[in-house]
Amino acid sequence: MTSTRLASRLSSSRRRGDPGRRWARLTMAVLATIGLLDTGSITLHRWGVLGPLVCPGGSDGCDKVLNSPWGTFLGQPLSLFGALAYLAVLLLALLPLLLKGESQAELHQRSWWGLFLISTGMAIFSLVLIGVMVFKIKAFCAFCLLSAALSLALMIISILGGEWIEPGQLVFRGILIGLAVLVFGIGWATAVDRPESVITKGMAPIVTSPSSPAAVALAKHLTAKGAVMYTAYWCPHCHEQKELFGKEATAQLKVVECAPDGKNSQAELCKTKQIQGFPSWEINGTIESGVKPLAKLAAMSDYKGPNGF
Repeated sequence: MTSTRLASRLSSSRRRGDPGRRWARLTMAVLATIGLLDTGSITLHRWGVLGPLVCPGGSDGCDKVLNSPWGTFLGQPLSLFGALAYLAVLLLALLPLLLKGESQAELHQRSWWGLFLISTGMAIFSLVLIGVMVFKIKAFCAFCLLSAALSLALMIISILGGEWIEPGQLVFRGILIGLAVLVFGIGWATAVDRPESVITKGMAPIVTSPSSPAAVALAKHLTAKGAVMYTAYWCPHCHEQKELFGKEATAQLKVVECAPDGKNSQAELCKTKQIQGFPSWEINGTIESGVKPLAKLAAMSDYKGPNGF
């Protein structure tokens, strides 16, 4: 009898709510679209597809956060996974409004659970990222703060907008997903914060890999050609580029520090050159950003020496 009453209440709730509190779904769809544009723009910028982004409050903080070791996950910009999460929320919010018949009624309640669990996970992970910004990176990114605010708003609307028959289940599942994401987030943030990622204020990490004779020859050739590598001391990709050359070859390169608080900073020169990403290479009057294989740098600079990189 209890089971029959519960099924009746669920069926009644679906009839009353079909296609499910439109205000909540439409609001979540709008917020998810904003989040998708936010994280999608960052991802395209990190991939080199999109040009420079105008970061409210100054670009230094955004660059420092997005290019930090915590700005990448599984070899891809962390923003990519945020964009996928926003896309999932957008689809779950809109699909029940577009479908008709029994499929709509079935998807209605299931989609609310999906919206609640995804947005809760996003909100908790955003709190972890804010903690990393405050206590580790010590810089703020307006794009990241916007995403955190959107995630929190989505979670709240999913709670208020969903027609929850058993609030106890909502609390239990919310706590469960929240704890899981919190443990994962803290574990990931701690793993990224390994000793080689920790740098002295204003100083780039020490290059430890040895240089091949070809790498040293290439470095000397680049300097002779007037090539310049623009970097920021906190940029892990700059360190990756230097490690490709090795310790001895890096010492032969002309490296310009662009971070305003970096040692021997030439921030004004970087602004004049309109450096937007790190590392950036200026070779033969052309500026290109991103880590470059040594063979690519050799081709860009018309290098003819030994090429056993």
